[in-house]
Formats: sequence, structure tokens, C-alpha cells
Amino acid sequence: MSATDIHHTIEAVWKIESARVIAGLTRLVRDVGVAEELAQDALVVALEKWPETGIPDNPGAWLMGTAKHRAIDYLRRGTLVDRKHEDLGREMAEKEMQVPDLAAAMDDTIGDDMLRLVFIACHPVLSTEARVALTLRLLGGLTTDEIARAYLVAEPTIAQRIVRAKRTLTEAQVPFEVPRGTDFTARLSSVLQVIYLIFNEGYAASSGDDWMRPALCEDALRLGRILAELVPDEAEVHGLVALMEIQASRTKARVGASGEPILLLEQDRAKWDWLLINRGLSALARAEQVAARRGPYVIQAQIAACHARAPANEETDWASIASLYGELARIAPSPVIELNRAVAVSMASGPAAGLELVDGLQGDPALRSYHLLPSVRGDLLKKLGRLQEARSEFERAASITRNVREKDLLLERARECASGQQNN
Repeated sequence: MSATDIHHTIEAVWKIESARVIAGLTRLVRDVGVAEELAQDALVVALEKWPETGIPDNPGAWLMGTAKHRAIDYLRRGTLVDRKHEDLGREMAEKEMQVPDLAAAMDDTIGDDMLRLVFIACHPVLSTEARVALTLRLLGGLTTDEIARAYLVAEPTIAQRIVRAKRTLTEAQVPFEVPRGTDFTARLSSVLQVIYLIFNEGYAASSGDDWMRPALCEDALRLGRILAELVPDEAEVHGLVALMEIQASRTKARVGASGEPILLLEQDRAKWDWLLINRGLSALARAEQVAARRGPYVIQAQIAACHARAPANEETDWASIASLYGELARIAPSPVIELNRAVAVSMASGPAAGLELVDGLQGDPALRSYHLLPSVRGDLLKKLGRLQEARSEFERAASITRNVREKDLLLERARECASGQQNN
């Protein structure tokens, strides 16, 4: 194996194993920043040794073992600094006796540690941007550069965001534990929000030249699947996984040969990935099985399932989708959800019915800079033959979006309206 191949293998192993290593180290040293530094030390050793010795039979265990020794050395150094000189000999003897326990602790079941790390990375004490960056770093195994490129942000900005996040966690003395009771529900909601934010940025990029960034979707899916294994009785976790699996199934159908966006109603459903759809439907069935009541992610997954189960667009059960959006709006009120409900109502009852609902959202301040509001309104106006108004709406939507591909699509739709006006 060439040195390049070995480095690529090390990168792949790191993405898979880094979260487990960091989680185990955090339990020992009680500082996620220090834990990541120690894990990175183990990675550096691997980069130095593996090109000479070859990839170990169990690279994950090798990284964990190396990290374990780094943690023990770190704790020993801490003891040397903190203890009084006259007690040094006695304290060192006691520390030596504790070392086997430290080593054994690293070999405990890692599941609880992973769950604790998830809750730390997504802790509400951090800003949303910090939670996303730290989650991708600690749990996704992404480098600072990879996160920066994924979000089209300068690398120093992401690096500073991560450093500040770790400092905030340390200063706030956030405990390395799984929250309990009502706090668990609230904190889990934060975790799910972060994972879905990562997925959505990959599914419909908010800015840049590309309509999608599939690697972010894959990262979010992997995190969701891990979380579903860690908390198997949480319906909303399975609901989110189901939603992401089904939405990700459309990836190949959402982008044309030149990278242009293809909207849902225009997609070739033969290109949908049925392996992902079936995984999503299985996750949804699991969510429905354990749910005491339907939460927002379960309902959104049921909406996605309505699309997935329809052999063709015209066979979609839009009435059921509109009803599900109505239920979603009742338990999680949001103008964006109301906008989606308006689209479903327009498909079930006609564009005039949908437009009435959209017009009711025009004055909502939360949608003032949301490009999909004029985009949806333009589409409904176009269907009603009000082409001049539709053209203005598409142009307004194009002026708001920060995604180049989406801007091109909206301007093309505006040109279609102008051409239609000339032909009339």
C-alpha cells in the first residue's frame, strides 16, 4: 500500500473512530477540549508510525490504546503539578496504583460516553453555529478545513468558533453526563435540531454555487443513525432518521446534468434510491411503534413517506399531506410550516386556495427575507395565469436567495413568465 493510500485509510479510520476515542477520553479528563487534543496526539502518532508498520488489524483499538496512554500521562502530569512537594512521593505511589483503573475505564462500554459527548457538543450554552461546528468536529470527525469548505466560511472563523465553544463548555463546567427527566427532552431537542440543520445545509445549500452538498447529508445521516442506536426508545430520533433517509433518497434526482436544481414535482422518481427509502420507512415504523404521541419529526417523516409511496407525482395523497402539515402547525407553530401547508393545500384544492393562505403570510416578519415565500407565491400566480405578478415574485425571490443555482432557476422562471406575457 502506498503512503498516499495509507494516509487516506487513516483519514477514513479517524472519521469512524474519533468520536469514540474523544468520548472515552472526556470521561477520564472531564474536559472535551483536552480530550480532543489527546485524541489528536494519537492521530499524529498513527500518521508517523502506520506508513512504516502498516495499518493495524484493529486500527480503532490501536487509536484508543494510544489515546489511553496519552490520557494517563496527562493525569500523571497534573498530579505532579498540583501536589505539594513534601507529598509527592506518597501521591505518586497512589497514582501508580490508580493507573490500571484508568486503563480499565477506557475499555468500558463506549455507548454511554458517546451519548454524553452528543449532549455536550449540542449543549444550549453554545450558539447554534458553535453547536453545529463542534458536532461536526467531535462527532463527525471532520477537520476544521472540511467544515469551513462545507459551509463556505473562512477556516480561521470556524477554528475560532470551535475554540470558543470548547472554552465556553469548560468555563460553564458543563458536566459530562446524560441529562435526566424534562431536561433530557429539552436537550434531546437541541441535539436533533443540530443534526437536522447539518442535513438541511447539505440538502438545500443556503449559499454558494452548488444546489446540494451531499457530504453534509451523509454526515448528518451517520450522526442520526448513531443516536438512534444510543437511544432506541426515542420516537423523535427515529422520526428524524426516517425523514433524512427518505429525503436523501432523492439526491440523484434533485440535480440535473449541469448541476441545475430539479424540484420535487419535476423529478424522475426512477432515480430515487429505494434502499434509503426502505430504510426510512423502517425507521418511521419504529418511530410509530414507540411513540406515545406524534412529534414534529415523526410527522415530517410521515409527510416524506407520502411522497415516497406515490408511484407518480399525480398519485400523491396531497390531502393527507395538507392534513399532516395542519397537525404539525398545531404542535410546532411556524410560518414556514404554514407556507408548506399552503403548497399542499394548493395541490389538493387548487392554486387559488393555496394563494389565499400564502397571502395571509405576507406580513409575517419572520418571512421577510425568506426567499421561498415569493417563490411559492410566484408559482401559484403563474398557475392562475397572473404572469406579470408571478414574474415580479420570482425576481424578488432571486434577489433574496444566496444560492447561485437557485437564483438561476428563479430568474429562468421569471423569463418564462415574461415570454408567456408576450405570447398572450
